[in-house]
Amino acid sequence: MKTRVLGRTGATISEIGFGAWQIGGSWGDVSEEDGRRALHAALDSGITFIDTADVYGDGRSEKIIAAVLKERGGEKPFVATKAGRRLNPHVADGYTGANIEAFIDRSLANLGVETLDLVQLHCPPTEVYYRPEVFGALDRLVTKGKIRHYGVSVEKVEEALKAIEYPGVSTVQIIYNIFRQRPHDLFFAEAKKKNVGVIVRVPLASGLLSGRIGKETVFAADDHRNFNRHGDAFDVGETFAGVPFEVALEAVDELRALVPADMPMAQFALRWILEQDAVSVVIPGARNAAQAQSNAAASALAPIDDATMGAIAALYERLIKVHVHQRW
Repeated sequence: MKTRVLGRTGATISEIGFGAWQIGGSWGDVSEEDGRRALHAALDSGITFIDTADVYGDGRSEKIIAAVLKERGGEKPFVATKAGRRLNPHVADGYTGANIEAFIDRSLANLGVETLDLVQLHCPPTEVYYRPEVFGALDRLVTKGKIRHYGVSVEKVEEALKAIEYPGVSTVQIIYNIFRQRPHDLFFAEAKKKNVGVIVRVPLASGLLSGRIGKETVFAADDHRNFNRHGDAFDVGETFAGVPFEVALEAVDELRALVPADMPMAQFALRWILEQDAVSVVIPGARNAAQAQSNAAASALAPIDDATMGAIAALYERLIKVHVHQRW
C-alpha cells in the first residue's frame, strides 16, 4: 500500500482509504457483521485512513469503527468524521458553535476517543462558506482539544475554492471520478499551492464504475441508488455522480474497451484518480471483505498510459460533461 501526506495535517496515510458510508446505511442490506469484516479486511490490506459521518446509520458506522479498532488494538488508523447533517432543517443558520460542538461530542462518544483526528463540515449550504464565524468556532474546538484538525466536505468546486481561503481548513473532501472531472481543472492546483489535503469520495460513481450495474439491476428500497436518483433526499450528485443512469451505462460500456482484460474496472477507476498527485486519499466504500481487499489492491497498479488517459478525457467530453461539469 502506497502512502501520501494528508495536506496540512502532516499525517502520512494510505492512498486508498475506507469509506464507511456503506457500513452505516442507505446502501441496502449491509449487516453489522459484514461491515466489521469489510473494515477488518481493509485494515489488514494496509489501509490507514477511515472516513465516516455521524449520520451514517445515525451513528452506526462510527460505533462499528470504534468496536473494530478496540478489538484490534495496536496503532490506530486516522479516522475522519463529519458533522452538520443532523440539523433539521439543514440550513446555514444551524451551523452555530453550540450545535457543532454538540455534534462533535456525540461523535467522540460514538468513536470512543477523547480527540477526533479530523472533523469535516458535512456538505453544508453554500452560504456557510461565507461565514467566518463558523470556522472560528472550529478553531476554538481545536484549542479545546476536541478535534485535531478540521476540513470540509463539499458538493461544488466553488465551495472548495472558498473553503481553502480559511487558514484552518486542512482538508477538502470532494467528488472526483471518471464521470466528475471538473476538480482537476483548477481546484487541485489551488489545493496543492495551499497544502490542503484532498479526500476523494464517490470514486466509483455509486458502483457504476465497477462495471457490474446494468439496466436490469434492482436496488433495495433503502438504497440511495433507488430513492435519491432525482435528488429527493440529498444532492443528486451523490448518487451515480449526478449522471443520468442511461447515459452513464452507455459510457461504462465504452469504457470497458479501455480497461485491461485482467483488471477489474473498479480498480482501474481508482487508479485513474490516483494519477492526480493533488489527491491525498481516495475513499471507496465496501459492502464486504472481498470488495475492501479489491479496492486496496488498486494501490499496486501501474500508472495508466497517456493514450488511455486521453481516451477517457474524450469520452467525458463527448458523453458526460454536458450533464455535470457546470452543475458542480
